[in-house]
Amino acid sequence: MPQKRREKYKLPVALPEGMVLDDTEGKQWMLGKMIGSGGFGLIYLAFPINKPDKDASHVIKVEYQENGPLFSELKFYQRAAKKDCIKRWIALKQLDYLGIPLFYGSGLTAFEGRSYRFMVMERLGIDLQKISDQNGTFKKSTVLQLGIRMLDVLEYIHENEYIHGDIKAANLLLGYRNPDRVYLADYGLSYRYCPNGNHKVYQENPRKGHNGTIEFTSVDAHKGVALSRRSDLEILGYCMLRWLCGKLPWEQNLKDPVAVQAAKTNLLDELPESVFKWAPSGSSCCEIAQFLTCAHSLAYDEKPDYQMLKKILNPGGIPLGPLEFSASGHSINMHSPHNQKQVESQKAAAKQVNQMQNRLEIKGHSERSTESCATRRQVQREKLAGLINNETAQESTRRRQIHHEPQEFFNEIKSSPQKFSCIQLPNSFDEHHQDFTSPDTFNKSESPSWYTTDTSTIRMSVTDLESFGGLWPTISQFTLSEETKADVYCYSLIIFFLLMLVFLALYFL
Repeated sequence: MPQKRREKYKLPVALPEGMVLDDTEGKQWMLGKMIGSGGFGLIYLAFPINKPDKDASHVIKVEYQENGPLFSELKFYQRAAKKDCIKRWIALKQLDYLGIPLFYGSGLTAFEGRSYRFMVMERLGIDLQKISDQNGTFKKSTVLQLGIRMLDVLEYIHENEYIHGDIKAANLLLGYRNPDRVYLADYGLSYRYCPNGNHKVYQENPRKGHNGTIEFTSVDAHKGVALSRRSDLEILGYCMLRWLCGKLPWEQNLKDPVAVQAAKTNLLDELPESVFKWAPSGSSCCEIAQFLTCAHSLAYDEKPDYQMLKKILNPGGIPLGPLEFSASGHSINMHSPHNQKQVESQKAAAKQVNQMQNRLEIKGHSERSTESCATRRQVQREKLAGLINNETAQESTRRRQIHHEPQEFFNEIKSSPQKFSCIQLPNSFDEHHQDFTSPDTFNKSESPSWYTTDTSTIRMSVTDLESFGGLWPTISQFTLSEETKADVYCYSLIIFFLLMLVFLALYFL
């Protein structure tokens, strides 16, 4: 079981800048300035002695040798995340990249009578927690893309017998040289759930309960059960819900792990309604509800269907674009400036992902260990499918209502073209920029200037009207009703009498 409390490890005494470290393969690394510290170790910029560079592209993590988290992380990289293995996986799965930091070496060193363990890693950029603190919630397209990228990472590490166990925004970092990519870092709580192909047995242990980051950790971890693949998926689901909604139902009780466990259990047992109710007004959490329902339906030792989960988050299979984080109403594109054409195409694809309507019924999963659990999961899936079908039906009805009137109008025009031969439009017709209800579009007599008869007035044929099919709600306002004709006649009489009075006044003067 992963270590439960990092606070029992002592933060090491800082090593001096410029110190040279020798890794196990004989490579030498010079320490740069310290750029960060965690609950158990320090992080320095690092420079290879044989290939010095001005802008460090490596970092070194350092902790006391007797500490455990860096040892666990090191074992993960040595067993499951070798550079060649990751490269082969990317080719096999046809990915553009895999969000696992590259590992370059490790070793032991001594300073002031203490032994240190160090690990050389790829340098990464800002973490998502800092971005979240600055910008608040993330765009829905960004949240779904983060979920897809993390599924790629989880599938790889799960296939290599490991789980991460501590997915959260603070452990998701953007690339340093390629900030359009996101990486899952910090494998200090990683756990080998299936050593040599033998899955751990489900066994609750209250003494080991509530392990991990309390806000996101899984219900299994609350019960002291050894983590499995479904735990990582559950944690990822909580993270996506937090990134999209800005908060979680149990955030007020983080000091009470039992209350947090109860709140998570209630959320999972009431899926998908519990997620729909929690979503803020005007936002949709349908994809996240489906994702959590699938994760909760998994048996303890069941292998997830990663492709199906990714399809839930992106049913159209549209290529992923650059990550975008909104701040104060503006959009921040986290992409490298060296490939603008690719960025633009990816941005368009990301916009399509954000606008698409995700409708996908959940595929069946393996039954849980008891019949009651299986029945409850089936009910949840049926509820979710019903809600999605209702949303689809409502959307279809809304679209029919929008397009029904214009079609009837065009049919009537085709049957009686003379009736509509005098429809007149303004000389400037822009759906997005012209507001026909604004005061600027009316003259002092409060009649639109395009109501007057003039030789420059545009007369539209039936085919012209059909080309403006999307603008029918505005066009339909241009026909003159009987009441309007009466008003025009009345205004004409008034103007006639005013002209007569002016003529008589001039005559007698």
